[in-house]
Amino acid sequence: MFRNNQFAYGVTAIVTHWLSAIVVIGLFALGVWMVELTYYSTWYKTAPHLHKSIGILLLAVTLFRLLWRLVNPKPVSEANHQLWEKKAAHIAHLAIYVLLLVIMFAGILISTAEGRGIMLFDWFELPGFGPFFENQADIAGDIHQYAAYSLIALIVIHAAGALKHHFIDKDATLLKMIKFNRG
Repeated sequence: MFRNNQFAYGVTAIVTHWLSAIVVIGLFALGVWMVELTYYSTWYKTAPHLHKSIGILLLAVTLFRLLWRLVNPKPVSEANHQLWEKKAAHIAHLAIYVLLLVIMFAGILISTAEGRGIMLFDWFELPGFGPFFENQADIAGDIHQYAAYSLIALIVIHAAGALKHHFIDKDATLLKMIKFNRG
C-alpha cells in the first residue's frame, strides 16, 4: 500500500507528490507577495522566515522523494501512450526536480550570502557558510526568481497533460496519482 507497484503509485508517492504541489504553489504565491512588502509591514520579517523555513522542509521532502523514486518501481505507462508522450513526461519530471533543487539551493545561497544561518522555524539553525562568489545574493536571487517562474509554467503544462489524459484520452494516468493502490 505504501510502495508503488507496476500498476499504481503507493500512498507515500501520492502524499508527497500532492503535498509538494501544494507547498510549491503556496511558496510561489508567498514569494511573489512578500517581495512587495515594505519595511513597515507587520509581515516584513515573518513572511521571509516562513518562506525559508517551509522551503527547507520542502528540500528535505524533495530529497526523500528522489530517494523513494529510486527504490520503488514506476507504474507502467498506459498502452495508448505515444512514444513522444512518454519522452515528454520523462523530460518534464526531470525538469521539475532539477528546477526544484535549483530554486531551493539558490534560496539557501541568497539567505546565507552574508554568513548568517537560516533559522528553521524556531527548531534549529541551518548554518551559513558565507559567500562562495561575488554578488552571491543578487545572482542567486535572479536564479531563484526565474527558476520559480519556469517551475510554475512547467507545473501548468504538467497539470494540463494530466487533465488531457483523464478527460480526452480517458486513461488511468491521473488516477494513478489520486487513488491509493491496494496491493
